[in-house]
Amino acid sequence: MLAGEFAVLSRLALWGYDANMTLGRTKNVDILVSDPETNRFFQIEVKTNLDRRNRPAVSKLFGRFLSDWIMNEKHESLSRPELWYCFVTISLESKQLRYFVVPSAVVADYVRTQHQLWLDEKPGRKDSQFRTFRMGIQGERYRLPTPRDADFEDNWQFSPGLLNETP
Repeated sequence: MLAGEFAVLSRLALWGYDANMTLGRTKNVDILVSDPETNRFFQIEVKTNLDRRNRPAVSKLFGRFLSDWIMNEKHESLSRPELWYCFVTISLESKQLRYFVVPSAVVADYVRTQHQLWLDEKPGRKDSQFRTFRMGIQGERYRLPTPRDADFEDNWQFSPGLLNETP
């Protein structure tokens, strides 16, 4: 969704980064970023959703979470230090945006692990190419290591962050 990509470009500019949209010309990358202070380069894939709930969602299997985004099986193996995801949630009610900047290694691990848990929950379940990335809530307990809002919200310093050790 272009609204999310433009919103991320705006935030990057406010943080002093030089950034440009790839306009679909670079596979798995929506925005190319350079940090003029460190001369480091980043790639960002933006995932945007519209939040109609305005409250955390609940899953019997995955617990309470802030938001979720549809991914693909390819995201299980996309793990590079220069690749980051920016998960954007746009609240339809308040028109406010939230940004979660997450390293690709964290995304790949979570997407792979959560999908396996989903498959294992019901033996014989038909596999799918679709995956889900969920943003967990600080203080909640989960069956698998889950990225939390406090670790990744507004992570514009591109700090790697760690998944919580205890689920």
